[in-house]
Amino acid sequence: MKGRLIVVAGTVTVTLIAMAPAAWAGATSAGTAGPRPSAAGSHQLTPQIAWGTCASASLRDAGAQCGYVAVPLDYGHPNGTTIKLAVSRIPHKTPDAQYQGLMLVNPGGPGASGLGLSRLGQFVPGQAGDAYDWIGFDPRGVGSSIPSLSCDPDYFSPDRPDYAPTNQTLEKTWLARSKSYATACGRNAGALLAHMTTVDWAKDMDNIRAALGQQQINYYGFSYGTYLGQVYATLFPQRVRRMVLDSNVDPRDVWYQANLNQDVAFQKNIEIWFGWLARYDSVYHLGSTEAAVEKLWYSEKNQLRAHPAAGTVGPDEWTDIFLLAGYYQSTWLDLADAFAGWVHDADSATLVDWYNDADGPGDDNTFAVYNAVQCTDVQWPRSWNQWRRDNWATYRVAPFETWGNAWFNAPCLYWPAKADKPVKVDGRKVGGILLIDETLDAATPYEGSLEVRRLFPHASLIAEPGGTSHANTLAGNACVDDQIAAYLASGTLPGRRHGDGPDTLCAPLPEPVPAAAAARAAPSTAAPQIGPSALHQVLPAVRR
Repeated sequence: MKGRLIVVAGTVTVTLIAMAPAAWAGATSAGTAGPRPSAAGSHQLTPQIAWGTCASASLRDAGAQCGYVAVPLDYGHPNGTTIKLAVSRIPHKTPDAQYQGLMLVNPGGPGASGLGLSRLGQFVPGQAGDAYDWIGFDPRGVGSSIPSLSCDPDYFSPDRPDYAPTNQTLEKTWLARSKSYATACGRNAGALLAHMTTVDWAKDMDNIRAALGQQQINYYGFSYGTYLGQVYATLFPQRVRRMVLDSNVDPRDVWYQANLNQDVAFQKNIEIWFGWLARYDSVYHLGSTEAAVEKLWYSEKNQLRAHPAAGTVGPDEWTDIFLLAGYYQSTWLDLADAFAGWVHDADSATLVDWYNDADGPGDDNTFAVYNAVQCTDVQWPRSWNQWRRDNWATYRVAPFETWGNAWFNAPCLYWPAKADKPVKVDGRKVGGILLIDETLDAATPYEGSLEVRRLFPHASLIAEPGGTSHANTLAGNACVDDQIAAYLASGTLPGRRHGDGPDTLCAPLPEPVPAAAAARAAPSTAAPQIGPSALHQVLPAVRR
């Protein structure tokens, strides 16, 4: 899965004795959870957390505490070398008699920082999140955890070679870049690289649970975080109390086929956006049909090959910018302005700003961790001929993102750490969990949520037919968000229906309407706006 959630975080070249940005500032202690007896599933290590003041102003303002949990580098040697996970906590606000336990949160990636997600509880309707201790954490290798993985911080610096390898020179260039990146990761990461699988992350989560003295966890996972939740529930079913999984990874397809599936889904979504632009041609003047807008988009992309915008945004950067429209309808208005501003006014500054948000040049932590997890979760095809054949076949029907996605993952061809075998996900021993997905979600196609529902026979699935946004719960859709609140408050789930479909339906949030069009239609009414989801509001910057 192509990692499209980039968060601004300092990174340090990894050694096992490296220092990373501190998760807290100052020496003021807010309390310590002392050593506790080992419990089943805690892997013989009983860590403790010395809570202190968070470095992040937004976390401090929210009343969070921050600290570290020590976990084994290698779970095969649980008493050996340890690493540190940065964690944050916003304690429950209800009386202790109403306390519902820990709520761990993961934003996806893999590789996105989750430290800020302890703030997520405030977005649950009806204060249903107040009864939980919300726990954000940076998984191993991520952000403020120690060590923090970085291989080549400037890997996404402009202007990169064309994604589509239309000649042997381009193909060889991208293969060389991918091999160089993998080699740098092997050189910089030391022993960490061999212990970066989703199974390692799931065991880390269980150590966080043990460190906090709880027998069970609640969990809220987005995107890749749904796969992490699936694996945790398979390994530790007795530790799962409640679980919300938004935009579900199909565990059958990790990870090579999942990326090819994404390419086709993103093609559909970008064409939906082109059609939306055409409906508002009176505002943007980019073409009155989907085909005309699409032709213009590719024409502008091709012209950037010879003359990158501001010397920075070439064809690859252009693609990465507008990929966001395939992820989130909340970006449509701003991206429409960026597209039109470039076409009509040669506004390169806006494009450069979008590129910086989209690609995060100068910080490769998320990309490094993404590869470290996906390249070792499962063995990717070893033959470049298979990659070439499969991606060109996909490109013929889905040219928008196919080769960008292929090169995003190509370091797996050369990854220096040994690949593992993926967990066979099994949710039969887990109680009722809540699944949510929009049916045109491109990053995690909807079939994944149907498959997870099959594997978790006590789960219920909320589907949003026709919605194209990804990981978009707690974004103001009352039909969805109120059901999440009911589940977190009392365990209430939509009744499970017979058959192989969703258990209940919610209309997705409406498509955005440009202010000019809304003013013409109803001058006295403000234009409807789709704001950022709760996930995006608690993270520093978004690319996923």
